[in-house]
Formats: sequence, structure tokens, C-alpha cells
Amino acid sequence: MAADLAHYDLVVFGATGFVGQILCRYLLTQTASSTPFRWAIAGRSVTKLKALVTALGPDAAPLPQLIADATDADSLNHLCAQTRVVVSTVGPYALYGERLVQACAATGTDYCDLTGESQWMRRMIQRYAAQAQTSGARIVHCCGFDSIPSDLGVYYLQQQSQKRFGEPCTRVKMRVVAAQGGVSGGTAASGLNLVKEATTDASLRESIRDPYSLCPDSDKVTDQLPPLIPVQYDPDFQAWVTPFVMADVNTRVVLRSNFLLQSAYGSTFQYDEGIVTSDGPQGWLLAQALKLGLEGLVLAAALPPTRWLLETLVLPASGAGPTAAEQAQGFYQLQFVGTTAKGEKMRVQVTGDRDPGYGSTAKILGQAALCLAQDVPPSERGGFWTPAALLGEALAKRLESFSGLTFNVLE
Repeated sequence: MAADLAHYDLVVFGATGFVGQILCRYLLTQTASSTPFRWAIAGRSVTKLKALVTALGPDAAPLPQLIADATDADSLNHLCAQTRVVVSTVGPYALYGERLVQACAATGTDYCDLTGESQWMRRMIQRYAAQAQTSGARIVHCCGFDSIPSDLGVYYLQQQSQKRFGEPCTRVKMRVVAAQGGVSGGTAASGLNLVKEATTDASLRESIRDPYSLCPDSDKVTDQLPPLIPVQYDPDFQAWVTPFVMADVNTRVVLRSNFLLQSAYGSTFQYDEGIVTSDGPQGWLLAQALKLGLEGLVLAAALPPTRWLLETLVLPASGAGPTAAEQAQGFYQLQFVGTTAKGEKMRVQVTGDRDPGYGSTAKILGQAALCLAQDVPPSERGGFWTPAALLGEALAKRLESFSGLTFNVLE
């Protein structure tokens, strides 16, 4: 880990980007309500950093401003030497994220981000896990809407199942019951880059089909559903269910959590995600339409001409997003149904009070970074962790207290 004498508890890298600015505004609100922490903002442009401090208002005036570039290894090493935790909002991570992860792994600096790029995470684990274990760096990807509500939702359900039934749920499904909020520009850019990579890399296409691609040393459950499930009728919700686009990364993260927790959810644990439509023919038609729309989007992203159209005319640009009022009007409601080996069932719910892609993600990411800085004991080993496996209950409490999330047992 980074030396205890580091100047800062955390540094926001990419502070001048759209999500970075929301994160900084949020962290400013936490200086009074949370345990005191020392933090700084970082980016490659002095001008933009100064403009951000001005825009954030008088409370931000004392914020230190650090210069670092995602393509400059020396500047990233210097950044890591000054802090205990780096929280990065600079994506797509497959294009701009590796050198910072490499620097953190080498210097023993803890790190978190909001990536949803499973192919990039797999590469980072393969390349830097051994170094992070040696240096003590705790690397935690997916600390936004993908994948903390899913990962912590399953973790919470399993805790409640152990309390009530004395055993975990070996089969869990998450369903998006309601949500409001658009896709972020960064998420769109990351998805397009993934499809672009997959069109030229056969090994990547193979790993995309493997829900265990982030835990290659684990025992694979042969009847684990693929991340993007088929349209199906769900009797637990009495409605049709269609694939959820974030399931592609969320499923992999949840399965990796079980692997890192030494199969605490069971050696035959299965997990899947979907979006609930409604009952009857209308529900089936909507589920099929959503599935076809998702497949059409992937196909369009795979072809250069239509990918250009998506980038320029259809999808939100990276760095653009909704207004503060629009973020406040957003929300999401996720329900998890778990079944134990004995057939006992439990349902829990996770809700968020902002739009998933921006408002809620920034608050979740901020608390994940603070949890890394303040709650993880120095003795905890280094390596590539998931939010649930490393931060677990401490993060869940933070999210309920400071991030507008709720975790409740429904039945």
C-alpha cells in the first residue's frame, strides 16, 4: 500500500470530466458529514483544473490541484506517491486506463474506478495481479452503477439468507423492476470500443461468451446462464423478462465475488439478471422488442459505417450528460430473488435515489473511494478485488448513510 505519510487520503483523477465534476461536488458535501479526509483533484490541464475549482465554489478553493496524464507513466507514478487511494473517472479504460493501474500496482496505491469493461479488467488481472499482491495495492474495478448495486445486492441477500435459513442462496436472480435515467456517454463509448475490439480478436469473442472470464481459476458451474439471458417468463415476478445490458459485466463481477469469498455463496452458485416488462402478450412483445433493439445496437456497433453513425448521431458523447435536475429526477429499483439448496426463498430490494449513470454512480464511487481510504485495514492483502469481496458490509452501510441507496428484505 501507499505509505501512510502520503499527502492525501484520495485523489480524483479525471476531475474535470463530466462524472469527475459530479464526484467532486459530491465529495465536497462529505467533508462535514463523514470522517475528515484529505483529498485533491488531478488532471492533465492546469487551466481546466483551475476552472473546475472556480465552478465548484468557495468551499473548493483550498483543493490541491495535481497534474497527471493518463499516457505519462512518470506523472502517474508521482501522483500515486502522494496519495493512499486514486479514484479514476478517465475512460474508456481500455483506451486510457492501463498505465494508472500499472502505476498503482507498482507503488502499492489503492485504486477504484467505474469501469464496466470486462475485457479490460481481465487483461489487468492477468498482467498486474501478482505485482499488486506483492506491493499491497488493492485494485477495485466497477465501483459505479455497474456493478455495486448488483454486487452488494447479492452480498446483502446472502447475509440475510444466512441469518434466516443458516445457508446461502445457491441460485440468485436480479430483476430491474423500475428505473429512470439515460445511458452515460462514457458507458456508450466503452461499449462501442468493446464491440470494436471483439470484431478483430477471436480470443476476446471467446471470453465474452464465458461468464467466468474474471475468475479463470474457479470451478465453473456448467448450467450457469450466459450474462445476457434469453427472453423468458419469470414466475417469481409473474412477468416476462428480457436481457439487461449491464448484466454482461455485473454477472462476471458477482461470480468473481463468490470466487474471492471462497465460494461463500456455494460451489454451485448461479446468477443472472434481466429487466421485467409485464405479463401477457404485451409484456412478451415488449421483451422481444428490447432484446432485438439490444442485438441491433451490437450489430450496428460492429460495422464501421453504422458505428460512426452511432457515435456521431445516436449515442451520447463521452463527457456529456444530464443536468443536475435531471439527475435528481432519476431512480432505480432492483429486486433479487434467492433460493437455497433446500428450496427456501428470499427477496430483497436495492433502490437508488438518482439516475443510475451519473448522479447515483458518482455518490457510489465516492463512498467506495472513502471506504478504501478509511475502512479497509492495512493488513488486508493486495490484489484485484470486487466491491463486495473487499468492502462488503462497510460499504453497504456507507451507501445507505451517504449515497441514497437502500437495502431491504421484502419477503
